[in-house]
Amino acid sequence: MTKAAGCLSCYLKALCVPQGLSPDETALLDELVFPPIRLEKREVLCIQDASFDSLYAVRTGCLKQETAVEGAENLLTALWLPGDIIGCDAIGLGRYPGTVSALETATLCKLPFDQFEALTQRMPRLRRQLQRSISRAMHEERLSLHQLLCRTAEARLAYFLLAVSACFHRRGYSSSHFRLPMSRNDIGSYLGLTQETVGRTLAAYQTRRLLRVHGREYHLLDIARLQRLASSTGRQKKP
Repeated sequence: MTKAAGCLSCYLKALCVPQGLSPDETALLDELVFPPIRLEKREVLCIQDASFDSLYAVRTGCLKQETAVEGAENLLTALWLPGDIIGCDAIGLGRYPGTVSALETATLCKLPFDQFEALTQRMPRLRRQLQRSISRAMHEERLSLHQLLCRTAEARLAYFLLAVSACFHRRGYSSSHFRLPMSRNDIGSYLGLTQETVGRTLAAYQTRRLLRVHGREYHLLDIARLQRLASSTGRQKKP
């Protein structure tokens, strides 16, 4: 790996690399990481049920995970942005629970898990970083389920947009103006809504000047009102 591609020089190291590692420890981690992998839009990183062997740290781009469920269409079950770690949900299963593909051109760092796990035994800070990543993913998943179950389409979509906003903010980007390379069909699959419902809801948001959408560019105009929508206790009407 060239120095320019290593962990020491990566602008996302604050998200991936634990604080307080010595130069020698950081160099050991740097040696473990493969040269960045480049994926083009729609290119597949791993397929569902393939044997788990590596974690992947997202450097640039956005990726999604689709899981085939018996008796249903493929469900979009995960979304990853720069700084996220792909594969935490595969550690216990020993296999990848869905097919992961790029929503846009993306680059990733591959961490062979057996070697990474051995390194964490020597570097407690690195082990705690992995544990925090898994814990955060579980917390966000449970919170999402709580927020989305039986909620109206308006509340679901507002919650989703605010969650994406918070992700970009943690990475040092604008929390109110970002590019989200997901189709409305993808957003609907992720939220349990139809593509048409997503389109109607976004149009309603724009009419109410809550946000502005141009293609895949999102500009949140009134975050406070979106927060009130996301936290509303309104339930879906039963048919």
